[in-house]
Amino acid sequence: METQVLSSAVLAIDSKAQLRDKTDRLTVTIPVEALFTFLSKLNTDSSLAFDMLCAHTAIDWIAEQRFEMVYELYSTTHSHAMRVTTSVPRENTVVPSVSSLWRIAEWQEREVYDMFGILYENHPDLRRVLLDDGWQGFPLRKDYKDDYLLERPE
Repeated sequence: METQVLSSAVLAIDSKAQLRDKTDRLTVTIPVEALFTFLSKLNTDSSLAFDMLCAHTAIDWIAEQRFEMVYELYSTTHSHAMRVTTSVPRENTVVPSVSSLWRIAEWQEREVYDMFGILYENHPDLRRVLLDDGWQGFPLRKDYKDDYLLERPE
């Protein structure tokens, strides 16, 4: 599907969806409260058929007091790709789990939880996957500190 046609089809799913400029692929931003429904339609609509979640991560925008959630999607049926992003405040970091849409999300969400401390509503097994259960803090948060962290030279 041509990028222009794909972007029109994707934007038609939800009026709150917005295209992002200056990106390497089609990127759409959606409010967190519409995220699960939006991603579900991308997954189940046969004309789009985003059946693969290639990657999911978060970005800590500490100056803006928010996390940006990033979902990299691919359609094996139509050979098209896109990125979906949403933002959540650092104070209330709860997003819906998409593990019911893509099974791989179960592990990717556990990693994001482990590294950033972001909680996933309706996740079937949200627990640390990389660090010990007793680990304090979330190492990929920009304000993370521990006794072994090297300071950046001035």
